[in-house]
Amino acid sequence: MLTAIIDYESGNLHSVHKAFERMALETDAGRVVVTNDPDIVLSADRIVLPGDGAFPACRSALCASAVYDAMIEAVEVKARPFLGICVGMQMMAKDGHEYVKTTGLGWIDGTVRRIAPRDTSLKIPHMGWNDLVFRVDHPVLADIKTGDHAYFVHSYQIVISQTDHMLAHAEYSGPITAIVGRDTMVGTQFHPEKSAATGLRLISNFLAWNP
Repeated sequence: MLTAIIDYESGNLHSVHKAFERMALETDAGRVVVTNDPDIVLSADRIVLPGDGAFPACRSALCASAVYDAMIEAVEVKARPFLGICVGMQMMAKDGHEYVKTTGLGWIDGTVRRIAPRDTSLKIPHMGWNDLVFRVDHPVLADIKTGDHAYFVHSYQIVISQTDHMLAHAEYSGPITAIVGRDTMVGTQFHPEKSAATGLRLISNFLAWNP
């Protein structure tokens, strides 16, 4: 079993890699590699797409990377389980509106917009620990419950158009999209690699997921 973490020079690869390596070792889930090699991505059993920074820059870097076409084939044609993290999740949407309108991957029916809490005194970026509120059962969420905490750092979120694509949200004077999913794809706005027991459980579940 091989899990490929996509390296397109736009993600917190070290901490993501360490967290996935740890859980793969604990659960006997095979190898985890950070890679920009298209052949490795095409041969992988699972794909992880991290992302830090602004949506347009990440999207541009991903499209220009050597692994972009291989990732699309692995996810869309081969239906390999996919996990997007932070901006890696946001790029799953139809488009983003950070600085300029930018086309996304179109895997989740929604658009990325700046967080606008009803309480205007709340700070943006939304940063820190928040309770998760689950809406839909999913194998990647096994043994994680409403009230469990995850760590967020972001100013934008996916505004979901098709409600069954939102698996969980957090409250920040209004709902903040926390986890999305469709078919063999899931995404987390929070950083599972920084989310202690909740994040490690989600990683473990993803490594065991066989849709």
